Formats: sequence, structure tokens, C-alpha cells
Amino acid sequence: MTAFLPVALLLTALVPAGIIFFLPDNRERLRAFINLTGAVLKLVLVGYMLLSVMGGAVYEARFPLVPGLDLWLRADALALLFIALSAFLWLLTTIYAIAYFAGGENLSRFFGFFSLCVAATVGIALAGTAITFFVFYELLTLATWPLVVHKGNAASLAAGRSYLAYTLSGSAVFLTGIVFLTAGTGPIVFVDPPDMAAVEPWLARTAFVLMVGGLAVKAAMVPLHGWLPIAMAAPAPVSALLHAVAVVKAGAFGIVRVIYDVYGTEVVQDLDLGLPLAVLASITIIYGSLQALRQNDIKRRLAYSTVSQVSYIILGASLAGPFATIGGLVHLVHQGLMKITLFFCAGLLDEKLKITRIDQLDGVGRRMPLSMLAFSIAALGMIGVPPTAGFVSKWYLGIGGLQAGEIWVVFVLVASSILNAAYFLPLLYRAWFVPLPDSPDGERRVAGAIERPWSFVAPPLVTALTALLVGLFAASPLSPLAWATLIAERTYLP
Repeated sequence: MTAFLPVALLLTALVPAGIIFFLPDNRERLRAFINLTGAVLKLVLVGYMLLSVMGGAVYEARFPLVPGLDLWLRADALALLFIALSAFLWLLTTIYAIAYFAGGENLSRFFGFFSLCVAATVGIALAGTAITFFVFYELLTLATWPLVVHKGNAASLAAGRSYLAYTLSGSAVFLTGIVFLTAGTGPIVFVDPPDMAAVEPWLARTAFVLMVGGLAVKAAMVPLHGWLPIAMAAPAPVSALLHAVAVVKAGAFGIVRVIYDVYGTEVVQDLDLGLPLAVLASITIIYGSLQALRQNDIKRRLAYSTVSQVSYIILGASLAGPFATIGGLVHLVHQGLMKITLFFCAGLLDEKLKITRIDQLDGVGRRMPLSMLAFSIAALGMIGVPPTAGFVSKWYLGIGGLQAGEIWVVFVLVASSILNAAYFLPLLYRAWFVPLPDSPDGERRVAGAIERPWSFVAPPLVTALTALLVGLFAASPLSPLAWATLIAERTYLP
């Protein structure tokens, strides 16, 4: 059983992908049934494994890859934090995508790669070695590219080229770092970190910079973030997947693994690597927010917001104090819930009202009150307004900065929150407090827009409500904060 369950988690996405690729496009109901069945099964398995791992269980499966290297799947508490997020959001994104693409073309291809992308994300979370991580990391790149270029227009194809150029280059750098460190330590196993005392400091530093630098591409850290705003040419479900579940989270999750499970926090500090990474993460946080302020396109503003918000995870990991560790880990979940809500709503605005720009939002709250309510909750969470999920993350990161003796972290978080308010509150003001346009053009934009079907509107309402509840009930033993605390206490803190 301990070896079967990690494999079963992968199969809940791989099997649907394998079937869907061969379905004719007109088999919409069968394709939807297969997609939803896989998503529900995955959620059930994750729920069972969460309860078991909470009790101390660890699930492992190993398969020979090449002599001396195994494909190692390991479901520990950190892996399940990431997988639980992906399982929950995969189900909702599947429901949303089925409604979004109703009657579209090439949908068997799309949903096949969609499931393959989720399988790669699960593999990344379950990876027990650096090589296993790299295998699934590359699978994620290849599975996501067809989703980015799905529309087939010039903008999508250009976004796909940019995405591949950035991510494949980053992967090459990441692999080089793995090879450098493996040459000095042997195979890198997360559960049994290498003896860094036996490695020359220059080699350890070089390998760290290469691995983190390669991962920072997918994590969209400055100056390696350029692909992410361009990728907003993709359909809304793909944007939601990129920002909340898969690609950027894979990069941030990998950096967490490198810091905690390859080097260890003490070695990172001894090599003087933690503070520079924290500074770079802080620069990314501020830069992303400043760039978001300049965007009139809604999805591009949200993209730069992601550039900023994902680096909160890296900031927490690099500071490595008790509260910073917990704050970084829990933000992996919190940011996903809030950001997917925002992209769901952006897709609804585009599909229902053809609204893609901020200057088109006047009065839209009156026409789409449920969608804009969900958007508003998520936006306030990004700002960090109590009692939303975003407030909990920032509170723990701020205390973590003080615990680490880095008071400047508090000023970064305050500045970031002010900038978050500066680029989100104008959207909410336009939507709720500016009257509907009186012009004929304005009337055409709002005419006939109805929040239906429910399969299109319900996903952002569920994720927005969840983002509110996990903040309001953060002290609950079943909250993401409690699980992040469990991981930190059990694995990373003395």
C-alpha cells in the first residue's frame, strides 16, 4: 500500500490523459466524465493520505531509472501540501474549463495535455530525489507548452516560443547545478541530504546558484520573469493553472526543496547564500508590484502580481526562521487560492462582457455581482486585509523577518501591501462605485451578460470563499496554516 498510493496519485491524471488524447472532439460528455472522475479520485486519495501522513505515515515507491539512479516517489508532509492544493484546484479548474471551452475546437488535445500537466505537477511534489524532480520538471514544461499555444494565433505562438526559450534554458542551468553537486556528493536524495561538509565551499555555492537560478525561471523571479506576462495570451483556464497550481509554483516549490532538503538552512546560512536570495526575492516582490501598477490589461496586471506574490514563498524559505518558514509554506496554498480566483473572474469578464482592460470595468459589479464579489475577496486577500488568507501569510513572514534579525523585511511587506492596494483597489472602485456607462458602446458591452452556467461561476465563488475561510479559521487544526506548522515542526525546525 505504501508504494501503491504515490503511483495511484500519478495515475489519476496520467490515465485520463492517455484516454482523452484519443477521443474525438465531439465526445464532450465522455471527455468531461473522464476528466472529472480523475480529479475526484485524486482528491479522495489525497484526503486519505493527508490523514495518514498526519499520523506519521510516509508513502514511497522506487523504480530503477539508470544504474545508480532511481525514480523515487515519496509522499511526505511537504509533498502533500502541494498536492492537496493541486487536487482541489484541478477539480475546480476542470469544471471551469469545461464550461469555458464548451463547443470549442481541439479540446481532446487540450484536456489531454491539461491532465498531463497536472500529472507532472504531482510528480514534482512527490519527487524524492533531484533527478526525479528534474524528470517531472521537464515533463511539466513540455505538457504546458501546448496549452499556452492552444489558440493558435500569432500572440499565442509568440508566447509559446518565449515560454520554451526561458524554461528550457532554466532547466539546462538547473540540471548543470544538479550534476555539479552530484559530482561532489553522489545522488541527491531529499530524505537523506548530502554531506555538504565534504564539498568544497566554492562548488557548493556554484551548485546552489545554478540550481536556484534555474528554478527561478519558472518561479518568475527578477530578472527571469519575462515569459510570464507574455504567456497571458493563453486562455483563462491555462493562465489560472500557470499561476496558481503548476508552473510558477513548481519553481518556488523546487527552491524550497533545495534550501531545506538538499543544503539545509544552517549550510545555506554558513555559505552566505540565504540573505542574497532573500534580497532578490524582496526586489522581485517590489518590482512585480510596480510593474502591475503600469498595466491596463487585467490579465497582465494579474501576471505581474504573481511575479510579486510567488516570491513571498522564496522569501520565507530563505530567511529560514520558524515563523518565516511557516509563512512561506502556507503562502504556497494561500496565493494559489487567491490567484486562481482572480484569473477565473478575469476569464468570466472576458467571455461574458468582452472586458479585458481596467478602463472597461465601470459598473460591472452591478451586472456580474457574484463574479466581482469573488474577485473582490481575492483582491483584498492579496492586499493582506484581515481576516483573509493573505493577511495570515504576511503576518507570519513579518514576524519571521524580525526573528531572523532582518527588520527590513517588515518594510518590504508593508511597501508591498501598499502597492497591492494601489493596483487592486482602483479595479474594485470602478466595478462597484462607478456608474454603468451611458454611451451606446457601453450599453452594448453590458447587454445580455448573465452569470451562467453555474459550472462557470461556481469555481471562483468556491475558491474565494475558501481563501476567506482559511484566513478566518487559520487557528483550526485542519487549516493550511496548521499543516504548514506541522511540516515546519516535524521536518525543518529544531
